Amino acid sequence: MKPNLNEIVKLAKDKHIENKKYFDKLKKKAPKNMDYVMQDLHDREFKKTDCLKCANCCKTTGPLFTIADVERISKHFRQKPQQFIDQYLRIDEENDYVLKSVPCTFLDAENYCMIYDVRPKACREFPHTDRKKFQQISNLTLQNVAICPAAYNIVEEMKKKMPL
Repeated sequence: MKPNLNEIVKLAKDKHIENKKYFDKLKKKAPKNMDYVMQDLHDREFKKTDCLKCANCCKTTGPLFTIADVERISKHFRQKPQQFIDQYLRIDEENDYVLKSVPCTFLDAENYCMIYDVRPKACREFPHTDRKKFQQISNLTLQNVAICPAAYNIVEEMKKKMPL
């Protein structure tokens, strides 16, 4: 199944309770081979997914910026870190640096990232479906399935491959 962006929020909402129960069980007892299965599911999904056709993550959410991200990106712009912060970022409720606004300032009209080579770690790792100990980020994953069609597909395949 390849949900389109118009369907993804509704599908994720419809599956939310089912997914939450699944992830609650997963937290209690994760399969031994889970990291390998998740890596395989992630790799297979992203062989057939073109993020440039979607970019919904960049259009609807903003990444967290670590201090290392700020330093790397500000260097790229030949700015002092504080200049970059003042120009592009704000501090959110959890005291993290985030973009002042979405869609992402660095997303161009063709869905390309203008700072791709120096993009934040959160962007490089999104949707985090190949992370080790994947069960530890279930709340994040529950959010991401409503944003990213690939994450939605990976979770649906995961439930088939690793029924609990």
